[in-house]
Amino acid sequence: MNPAIAIRHGELRDRAFVLDLGRRTVETSVSPLRSTTLPIVELAFERLAEYVFDQPHVVLIAHAGERSVGFLLLLDSLPDEVTMAPQGFVAYMAVEADVRRSGVGRALIDAAEREARERGLPHLSLMVTEGNAEAAGLYAQVGFKTERRLLTKTLA
Repeated sequence: MNPAIAIRHGELRDRAFVLDLGRRTVETSVSPLRSTTLPIVELAFERLAEYVFDQPHVVLIAHAGERSVGFLLLLDSLPDEVTMAPQGFVAYMAVEADVRRSGVGRALIDAAEREARERGLPHLSLMVTEGNAEAAGLYAQVGFKTERRLLTKTLA
């Protein structure tokens, strides 16, 4: 982890930051196969955040100095949908554009892994859009493996 990056547990006061940064980065979640508008994708993120905040979860906040520069939302009681095995699930992670590729994402993922291990969870899972090569590269670098794929065929 970059020594200039600190990770802490989020608090209620961090929700505004999470919602703001999530809205500003949500376009990385959109597949080029699906036509949509930014307001719809922002609404989908807001609904995801509401869902996470209503479940057992952990919010991790990344700091560079005094500035909040990223967050990760971790669900710790969402079992795998096929095996029903317990897992930690990264529901969303976002990093400010000006500090990407500086270790913030890696620090957040490492912290999420520690949180999952502390809870005795045998797996840490997440989803990434195929077109988000930067994020997919980070996840592969830290040991994530493809387990399933969502296949889509455009019909219109």
